[in-house]
Amino acid sequence: MTQDLLPITRIPRTGLPPHAVVVGDPARAAAVAALLDGAEEVSYHREYRVFSGSWKGLPVVVASHGVGGPGAILLFQELADAGVRTILRFGTAGAMRPGIRDGDLVIAEAAVRDDGVTQQLLPPEYPAVAAPEAVLALQRAAREQGAPHHRGFVWTRAAFQPGLIPLPSYDGAGLAAIEMELSALLVTASLRGLTAGGVLVIDGANADELVDEGATGGYNPHREVVAAGVERGSVVSLEALRLLAEGEAL
Repeated sequence: MTQDLLPITRIPRTGLPPHAVVVGDPARAAAVAALLDGAEEVSYHREYRVFSGSWKGLPVVVASHGVGGPGAILLFQELADAGVRTILRFGTAGAMRPGIRDGDLVIAEAAVRDDGVTQQLLPPEYPAVAAPEAVLALQRAAREQGAPHHRGFVWTRAAFQPGLIPLPSYDGAGLAAIEMELSALLVTASLRGLTAGGVLVIDGANADELVDEGATGGYNPHREVVAAGVERGSVVSLEALRLLAEGEAL
């Protein structure tokens, strides 16, 4: 009998574990999945690469969503359709607040909805907020792993490189980081009754430089300090899922 697959990601409609870590890069999905026991590739269609396995006895999904909110939200929606109930985004970001360094983790409490997709689903006043228990689980996991980390609001922005339109000013607003997909996840989670959150590795310690250098080739996320942060963040994400599943977020 042919397996019933969802149309965009080609993941099975049933049978996936209810807890997931999502990342942008399919190669990073494979790297995180390599930390699991019994990891198996479930599907690989377009940018959506999906693995299942177990972390300290907890069955989990690891999946990639590609770059940008419009494509990422398709994965989030189909994971929900497949029965996933908890999703943590593990990504990279540029720092926007003094004192946040390359390789540090930023645990998102909420996100500015400049993602290019949720504005077409809901009025702009609707918030993109992480589940409090997800924030606490990520914070506890980061602390236990000895990972430098910060909490705060992040800016999810659809455009990576600057154009002719001036960037909005969030000076004085205390934003911690800028990235490209998290608000799409948080809105999806609120609409679908999911538990969701996000932890981001800083790969550019100054957001203005990150955006400017994206157009000139100076931005370089492929450095040892970032790779070390990614290694820590991978474990933090998986461990936070376990804490959430076992009700140990506090």
